[in-house]
Amino acid sequence: MPETQSSPYPHTNTSTKADTLPASVISSSTSQEIYDVVVVGAGPIGLATAIGLRKRGIENVLVIDQTRAFRQVGQTLDLLPNGLQALKHLDPKAYEEVKNTGLGLLNPKQSNDQETVESTQKQQPPKASPQWVYKNLQGEIINSISLSFDDWFQDYGEGRVSISWYNLQTTLRQLLPPDLVKANHRCINVVKEPEKGCVRIDCVSDTRIEANPYAYWTDGQKDNDPQPQNSDILTQESATKSIRAKLIVAADGINSTVRRLLYTDTQYDDFARPEYSGFAAIFCMEIAEVPKELWAKLEEDFFQDSPLVTITNDEITGNSVCINNIRIILFRRPTGVLGYIIHLALPLDSLQEKSESSLIDLALQELEKASFPDALKELVRISPPAKMQQRPYYIHHASISDSLRVSNPTDLNIEANPAKIPPAWSLGRIVLVGDAAHGMPPFMAQGANQGLEDALVVTTLIAKIAEENNWNDLQAIAKAFEKYECLRRPLMAYVQEATLKRSPHSSDKEWEDYSQQIYRRNFDQVIEAL
Repeated sequence: MPETQSSPYPHTNTSTKADTLPASVISSSTSQEIYDVVVVGAGPIGLATAIGLRKRGIENVLVIDQTRAFRQVGQTLDLLPNGLQALKHLDPKAYEEVKNTGLGLLNPKQSNDQETVESTQKQQPPKASPQWVYKNLQGEIINSISLSFDDWFQDYGEGRVSISWYNLQTTLRQLLPPDLVKANHRCINVVKEPEKGCVRIDCVSDTRIEANPYAYWTDGQKDNDPQPQNSDILTQESATKSIRAKLIVAADGINSTVRRLLYTDTQYDDFARPEYSGFAAIFCMEIAEVPKELWAKLEEDFFQDSPLVTITNDEITGNSVCINNIRIILFRRPTGVLGYIIHLALPLDSLQEKSESSLIDLALQELEKASFPDALKELVRISPPAKMQQRPYYIHHASISDSLRVSNPTDLNIEANPAKIPPAWSLGRIVLVGDAAHGMPPFMAQGANQGLEDALVVTTLIAKIAEENNWNDLQAIAKAFEKYECLRRPLMAYVQEATLKRSPHSSDKEWEDYSQQIYRRNFDQVIEAL
């Protein structure tokens, strides 16, 4: 579609949401500066993208986020070999900072540096690497995965780091100049401005607070902000601001505002919002008081010195495993606090309006149906109701054909199957990355890792646009983003299928095939292919 003056994506009329706002909420100071790239979303993927762009000489970059202040929220995520390799290629300094932060938080003495390892071994006897153990209902080991950076490094040429979402965000944010990361900027509209060779983003800010991107929020403080973070309500205390950019990278998560603006009221309206995956989590992150008898039973049957154990109703048959739909992950922190996450297949309406004690009842009902041991049901039964939470898992399918089965990502021919893929991950000067493009449940821990791979590919292609001064060549931009999608979509179809089926755990051969395709890829070759 040719660009026309002030035409909002993807519509052809000239009115925008900002046009309909009351005059009292429209900011009188609209910046005329045009950034090379604006990244929407200051999560780890958006920040890594900005870091990668600056590393490649593109310094006229801005990162915006709808959050009113960066808060200590989010759970722990695993950065696996492919994600860490992508981060290292984005910026070696960012890789070192993230690795050291993660290792320092979880095990200060763990390192792949030989001198450090030898020094540690002289100080104390060697200890076995901590394992994430998978067991069936009888306590038999199905599988185990090392949690050691060094073990993964030895097997795959790169390690594994567990780090909280907030610590990862903070570590990356501190590698960028503070004035390039702005909170309190909620995107409400995207408009093409072809006469200026850019795209305009209209944002809403709450004028009641100071937009401080480095605000620190601790567990002891309460959030008294009455307005939800994702609210579309504009109050008299709101003001709009317009930001212009030659390119927009949308890294604003699975419920991406930019994605919604691109697809709503088009033939792709069904893809504007994420689809429920069919899976959900019921969890309690903190049970401070567990009876001694129950502790002893959980330790004897399941933990056995492991800090993390998954109990499933999978069945061992020869050298393969029958994968079923419910599993409970038990974890214990060094402080002695115990918690759990139950992953299960549920209709979405069964979770609606469920909270506190009703979540306990639902979890117990599902564990009972799957014949889980009494000790696990008792743990759920004593969970503090106020600590109970639920989370439906959503997905943006890379392939929309339920019948499509990809045993190897190179088998998926996008051009030959146009009806089997959702709309493009880009439109004009806008490109979607991370969960905004292909969000999915966390079962294989690939959400953040695949997002970092996106960031590497997109920053490499944008750097070539800059190098060839193709900022105003829409055909060159389209070809670059098509190349990104052709490279990334087939792999994402494979990863999503593995995630929803959890098939790599079903046999040693499938795990080896999965590991080869995901963890052992040569990222130098990936970059050369661009």
